[in-house]
Amino acid sequence: MATGADVRDILELTGGENDGPISKKDLINSDKKKSKKTTETLTFKRPEGMHREVYALLYSDKKDAPPLLPSDTTQGYRTVKAKLGCKKVRPWKWMPFTNPARRDGAIFHHWRRVAEEGKDYPFARFNKTVQVPVYSEQEYQMHLHDDGWTKAETDHLFDLCKRFDLRFIVVHDRYDHQQYRKRSVEDLKERYYNICGKLTKVRAASGTEPKIYIFDAGHERRRKEQLEKLFNRTPEQVAEEEYLIQELRKIETRKKEREKKAQDLQKLIKAADTTTELRRAEKRVSKKKLPQKRETEKPAVPETAGIKFPDCKSAGVTLRSHRMKLPSSVGQKKIKAIEQILMEQGVDLNPMPTEEIVQMFNELRSDLVLLYELKQAHSNC
Repeated sequence: MATGADVRDILELTGGENDGPISKKDLINSDKKKSKKTTETLTFKRPEGMHREVYALLYSDKKDAPPLLPSDTTQGYRTVKAKLGCKKVRPWKWMPFTNPARRDGAIFHHWRRVAEEGKDYPFARFNKTVQVPVYSEQEYQMHLHDDGWTKAETDHLFDLCKRFDLRFIVVHDRYDHQQYRKRSVEDLKERYYNICGKLTKVRAASGTEPKIYIFDAGHERRRKEQLEKLFNRTPEQVAEEEYLIQELRKIETRKKEREKKAQDLQKLIKAADTTTELRRAEKRVSKKKLPQKRETEKPAVPETAGIKFPDCKSAGVTLRSHRMKLPSSVGQKKIKAIEQILMEQGVDLNPMPTEEIVQMFNELRSDLVLLYELKQAHSNC
């Protein structure tokens, strides 16, 4: 049903505060306060059997019907209704335009706002062109002359590079191979970048070192040859290559294991040498110093050399035989190997625990463990 505002709009009658074009602020999120409604609010009840999520799509928290037009949501998940006024919409016009990227003077038409009439084509900023250098006749004769290239052929190459924005595959396709010599893509690139480098070097100011790009045509040819060979492989050759790669990985794995075992063996040998030197130094010091300092000053044996016996520093009385007890870090295999060697050599497994016997007995078992580890490492290698 038409209202008075609609009639005035049809008859193009002006007047009133609602006259003028409609803007986004007039449609969405108006700052005008809503007039309080005196009518009672309707109560909506969710139909039986309808899920809560489906019912929430039909109505908002204020039980308003969903908007007919898309609107901005500035209040979280709540949908803001579009507020339509009686103002005029912004006028559009079917107007001509030209694209600066084209040089044939073609004229096109499209719809555009009247306020934007006369402005440049907005997509013209995406027209990016490559700057191809231009040389003079004198520069060519002095610096760019090449026995394998004529000036006409060089001009033809630079003209194609400018037309097709250095797309050398297209340049090679459009190249006049009938009038000039048959050239490959690498030949065209090499000639173009050589000229660009010479021009950059000649035109550079004195005292400055310009940045020159060098194209390696030989490397590019070899790369393409390798790619062509790779592409032309037969299924048998591919399977053979995969098999060789797997074998190479196995060889590298075994090599790493051998190197690791060799490093472990070297550590054991160094530990044995260190232990021997420390014991010799201890004997020399013990002869010079007083006997009461023997117990307090003991050389530190590396952890990797044999057995490291713990020091009994607990309060109270302790038995000297406790120092002969093997620590829990020694495995059962090593303990059995020590006992077997001691029995073969006729050494008592539990000797009288005097101070000298305890020290020598512990050193003997430590050497036996080191000997056992060296034998294991030697058999592994």
